[in-house]
Amino acid sequence: MADPARAAKLAQRIKVVVAEALGRRVKDPRVESITVTDARVTNDLQHATIYYTVFGDEVAHSDAAKALEKAKGVLRQEVGRNITVRLTPTLEFVADQIPVNASNLEELLREAKRRDAEVAALAAGAKHAGDADPYKGDDSDDIDEDDVDDEEFDEDATR
Repeated sequence: MADPARAAKLAQRIKVVVAEALGRRVKDPRVESITVTDARVTNDLQHATIYYTVFGDEVAHSDAAKALEKAKGVLRQEVGRNITVRLTPTLEFVADQIPVNASNLEELLREAKRRDAEVAALAAGAKHAGDADPYKGDDSDDIDEDDVDDEEFDEDATR
């Protein structure tokens, strides 16, 4: 079993090799809009998962998936030529969902910003329900030091 660092290096190398092979070796026009985003290799170096995105609509996505399945043998052969491992890993192609998730997250952030602006606008025109400082008392209720009888304190001190 290989260490995870070696698997990570191999995954990066496979990512580059597959991306270059899609442009050079594969003559299918359906792969022109494919971008390889990531690759992961198992620790035993036997299986590689390659993540990709496709620019276009759902038809382009399905066509790209079919083209990658058709070109899997050519791509694996190219990977075998360009990496230095005893066995060439099997390739699995998975559509990357990060762009879709990112656009959903951006939409949620825009909605939160809009709601924050609404709350700030409401807060700017709001006024307090009662006094501005409800804990502020009248001067007549406060006890001054002059009002306290000094004799009471002196008696307590002599006891």
